[in-house]
Amino acid sequence: MPQIISREIRLHSRPKGLPTPENFSLEQTEIGPLKDKEILVRNRFMSVDPYMRGRMNAGQSYVPAFELDKPLSGGAVGGVIESRDPNFLPGDVVASGFGWREYFTASAKDLHQVSHEFQPLSIHLGLLGMTGLTAWAGLNLVEVKSGDTIYISGAAGAVGNVAGQLAKIRGCRVIGSAGSDKKVAFLRDECNFDAAFNYHDGSVLELLTQAAPEGIDVYFDNVGGETLEAALSALRIGGRIISCGGISSYNAENPHPGPSNLFNITTKRLTMKGLIVSDWLSRQVTFEDEVGSYLRVGKLKNKETLVHGIDKAVGAFLGLFQGENIGKMVVELTP
Repeated sequence: MPQIISREIRLHSRPKGLPTPENFSLEQTEIGPLKDKEILVRNRFMSVDPYMRGRMNAGQSYVPAFELDKPLSGGAVGGVIESRDPNFLPGDVVASGFGWREYFTASAKDLHQVSHEFQPLSIHLGLLGMTGLTAWAGLNLVEVKSGDTIYISGAAGAVGNVAGQLAKIRGCRVIGSAGSDKKVAFLRDECNFDAAFNYHDGSVLELLTQAAPEGIDVYFDNVGGETLEAALSALRIGGRIISCGGISSYNAENPHPGPSNLFNITTKRLTMKGLIVSDWLSRQVTFEDEVGSYLRVGKLKNKETLVHGIDKAVGAFLGLFQGENIGKMVVELTP
């Protein structure tokens, strides 16, 4: 096989506050010959996700920090080009954590074969991938059930819109908030949310109270900050909080003060549970079977914002913090 030159995005410096393009570099690397049991993959699509911002900081967290001047990592879907492992053949489609690069070599333990059945293949990064699994896991984490009223912040994002659609299938009343009228229309018209509002239109608590005057049973938190404080006021006795993300503070240079009404957890006997999707990987097949069955009968909508080319990957990532995506933000690396 001729020599392969792969382009990859590296972390050049650690951001302070909101990252800039100068924190990243686009480099070339040569892919060496395959060793025994190795597989060569050409990525078709890669994922950019808000959680990656935390990995750009130095220090310990629930996932290792990105190393400087090393390629970033993240979800990707690609095709096998060459294989020295009999369990993988050229043409197989695989999901991996080797995003932010065009080609890579890996062993079988680092790859997850995915089906050609569902198209586009990038669906295995979103609705059938880690963000879909996150939504599904969150609902199971606090046992969301028929009759619950659930409020989802960041609802037009990759996790939020899937969480809302799955909650509707379970028989819930679903309320979402998002940052534009276009996103609100998406939630109401395409995802069938019962109510949705633009959080720029006023006080989040007032807008949430208008949408759920009798309160809510569950809050799926992707935002934190003022929105979490509003949900703590709106939750009914015995309510549950799924603590999934806090994008409102990911780029903060100093810690934000906590909610002023945190004592509501005590007075209302609330339950608040943290969610890390890697804890649920053992149930990935169950998730894929369930969500795949909904896709086959048209109960779920897959929504993506697609950007083309690895040279546009950094811009796509930065766009997450400017609200540029509806649904999953995906970068297509090859046609």
